[in-house]
Amino acid sequence: MHPGIFAATHPDKPAYILSESGTVVTYKELNERSNQLAHLFRTLGLNPGDHIAILMENHPQFLTLAWAAQRSGLYYTAISHRLQVDEVAYIVNDCSASLLVTSQQQLPVAQAVAAQIPHCPHRYVSGEPCPPYLSLEQAMAIQPTSPIADECEGSDMLYSSGTTGKPKGIKPPLELPPLGTPGTLYNLVSALYMTPGEEMRYLSPAPLYHAAPLRYNMTFQRTGATCVIMEKFDAERYLHLVEQYAITHSQLVPTMFVRMLKLPPAVRDRYDVSSLKSVVHAAAPCPVPVKQQMIDWWGPIIHEYYAGTEGMGFTTINSEEWSRHPGSVGRAILGEVKIVDDDLVELPCGEIGTVYFANGAPFEYHNDPHKTAAATHPQGWTTLGDVGYLDAEGYLYLTDRKAYTIISGGVNIYPQEAEDVLVTHPKVTDVAVFGVPNEEFGEEVKAVVQPSDMALAGAELEQELLDFCRSKLSPIKCPRSIDFEAELPRHPTGKLYKRLLKDRYWK
Repeated sequence: MHPGIFAATHPDKPAYILSESGTVVTYKELNERSNQLAHLFRTLGLNPGDHIAILMENHPQFLTLAWAAQRSGLYYTAISHRLQVDEVAYIVNDCSASLLVTSQQQLPVAQAVAAQIPHCPHRYVSGEPCPPYLSLEQAMAIQPTSPIADECEGSDMLYSSGTTGKPKGIKPPLELPPLGTPGTLYNLVSALYMTPGEEMRYLSPAPLYHAAPLRYNMTFQRTGATCVIMEKFDAERYLHLVEQYAITHSQLVPTMFVRMLKLPPAVRDRYDVSSLKSVVHAAAPCPVPVKQQMIDWWGPIIHEYYAGTEGMGFTTINSEEWSRHPGSVGRAILGEVKIVDDDLVELPCGEIGTVYFANGAPFEYHNDPHKTAAATHPQGWTTLGDVGYLDAEGYLYLTDRKAYTIISGGVNIYPQEAEDVLVTHPKVTDVAVFGVPNEEFGEEVKAVVQPSDMALAGAELEQELLDFCRSKLSPIKCPRSIDFEAELPRHPTGKLYKRLLKDRYWK
């Protein structure tokens, strides 16, 4: 299960298409180019277990590089192109990359990084060379298109987003099985979300440097699917691409659902989405009304999972199960969910605590034993830092990140509840809820809202939203005040950088 198989049987089939530029890379081209790169890696002295780094936007060479490293037994680290120079340099140095590849668009940062990565001797850029970066295509062109002699499976080594402190690298053990050996993710995805023998077209709306988009695109390419990759998410454009390419599978995040539901009904109804067979969402809990509207619109084809880059566990739930357990992120099929209080004592079902996985895949944060220890229970269980509870049937419900729990007058308040209510208001595009200082109670609940139109921002809309929230939730869970921003600091993958907002108030 790798591109070389489909290069032999369906050489002209698109392996991936970049939606805006229209660039098409066939399986034959993906196979030959990744083989050339694998030969280049070997000529540079990179052997199984060595490391490369990729600093690119959603670029035509991105997946080619990833597959080249994957089939060479290398580690590859995809770096967010939204990071600053020092942040990029930190990751390149921390992962011990011997080679850094970038794009013309990222050259300004890459050139500034060059002086800070003395132990990374090989630097390439796609397109015209720009010292100290050599032309990737010129270096590839003189290499054979046949496979290297020692093909074996490598692995990504990805970093957390680093919203609190430096990003953490997750470096899995490298077993170097023969190329094509199915891994855990392939087995999960093929069993849960794919139909064997079906012609699949996968739409990917998020940056490839993030774990789920990178891994899911490569997993679908192990089946011979065509992947359509958006350079940037736009709600209407997404619907247009579903219709244009008769998309069968996709993965999104809840904020993308919200943006599509905020489109005028006439716009939503304009596009035929009946080709969709299976849509997966993750990265953050989805508000119950939002998910119900999506199921009503697209049908019972929506799946959800809860997992992390760390890979220590995996829960999943389909639409039928979710209708019986609304708000749940599913039951564990990899690892066993444990709910633990602040004293690290396991809690019974129905009680809220930190979510741990027992008996899951082991992991550690690269070069950071303290962070590894902080995420590890004395019994060896591990956590992503989320808070939630289990119901009597073992379904997990997430209430929030532990770091964002508000303690007001000794009462724990979970911001997600108010966020889930406020985001459904027709005048709200995005919302963040968190605790701010209060002399009497320690903290009070604050909301920052991105309105559908900034001209609406003001005392009248604030009162309307406060009343709306209090009509749905206990007043103690609702914001005491609301501020307005033209745009909230949200990652393209859907993750909200709440810390950036919260810090303004605590400073």
